[in-house]
Amino acid sequence: MNDIATTIKNNKKEPIKITITLPTHAYFMSGIRDFTLSLIRNTSDFSEQWAYRFQSVVDELCNNAIEHGSSAGQEIKITFVNSPGESIEIIVEDSGTGEGTMKAEEIQKIVDERSKKDAEMHEIRGRGLAKIVKEWTDELSFTDKPDGGIMVKVKKYLGDVKSQELTQSLSFAGDQTHIVI
Repeated sequence: MNDIATTIKNNKKEPIKITITLPTHAYFMSGIRDFTLSLIRNTSDFSEQWAYRFQSVVDELCNNAIEHGSSAGQEIKITFVNSPGESIEIIVEDSGTGEGTMKAEEIQKIVDERSKKDAEMHEIRGRGLAKIVKEWTDELSFTDKPDGGIMVKVKKYLGDVKSQELTQSLSFAGDQTHIVI
């Protein structure tokens, strides 16, 4: 681990905030996925498994911001707030210029409906926020930005992860039919 990552990981007091602005083009998504993976691996106490999960969460949030919330030629903003030993917060903001944009309240309603255990999902797409992002985070909120667009905030607490991993490892120990992702 390099000196900067060690310094960040050992800083148990101040949250570290990193903001990245990307053009609304899918080409840049591989870079933000790689950055997310490196950030979680090198500057937090989350496991490798959670680093990959955060990569999927960021991918889903950014793709939604690019595809639904922003038109071509605009930008999205991604902010990572690492509170060492406590949590990771990820904030993704779109410009609100995309076709078919919705208000935060509408998005929340859709996510709530699709998150229900008995929800019938017949579409090929549209599961990401409810089945990936909501399932893998402790907090998920949608806010209308005053200048247009949506701000999505997710947060995952480290304490919850440690207890979940222990419970999963105990419940599936020796059971070859289960894979924990």
